[in-house]
Amino acid sequence: MTKPVAILLRHGDYHQLEDTPSALQPFPLNEQGFLQAQDAVGLLKGFAERHNWQFDPIIECSNQLRSWQTADVICEALDCFRDIKSNDHLSERQLGSAANLTVKVIEQVLNVDPRFENPPADWKSNSHYRLPLQGAESLMEAGERVANHIKNTLHHLPSNTSDQPIAKLFVGHGAAFRHAAHILGILAFEDIAKLSMYHAKPVALSYDEDGTWFHVCGEWKVRRLKEEYSD
Repeated sequence: MTKPVAILLRHGDYHQLEDTPSALQPFPLNEQGFLQAQDAVGLLKGFAERHNWQFDPIIECSNQLRSWQTADVICEALDCFRDIKSNDHLSERQLGSAANLTVKVIEQVLNVDPRFENPPADWKSNSHYRLPLQGAESLMEAGERVANHIKNTLHHLPSNTSDQPIAKLFVGHGAAFRHAAHILGILAFEDIAKLSMYHAKPVALSYDEDGTWFHVCGEWKVRRLKEEYSD
């Protein structure tokens, strides 16, 4: 039986607040973001033809508007998709009660609270650091959440006895996807910081009979020196 394929697609570029961790910012795609989503249509069609994929008709995306809009552009353009399912499992790393505060304000909050130590200088990109605030999680925890959702979703897809792989499209966020890829064994830990994801350019993963995951197609983006993490 042919194993299914998970297609990871980072949302398109969007309007966002400056100097503010972007996980739960509620703003829409900008003009460039819509163009990137439109370009994704051709990329997905090309991958499907080249690899003989059959798309699952439901696109999964995070609850952030930029992800849903990216999925909506694709769903409207390709007849093989019939609906979009949004959920919290595909969101970026949660900052809990600090969501949508600026970096400066977050650091001030920790500085004035006698219960907490000041965060490390690299706290925004540190894979294992979690803000000591209610509802916050680390990047690695976010990656584990996303990886578990991908595995569970593929496991519950309808059985496929043909030689045509079922491809499931997930639209979400770059850092969470990269950490999920590490959890799945696709990326080495040191590669998480070296790589990023292009906006709205698919990266496809699958697994073999013994459960070992592997990269199928699609390019990771090589991160520029000192480039900040971004979803």
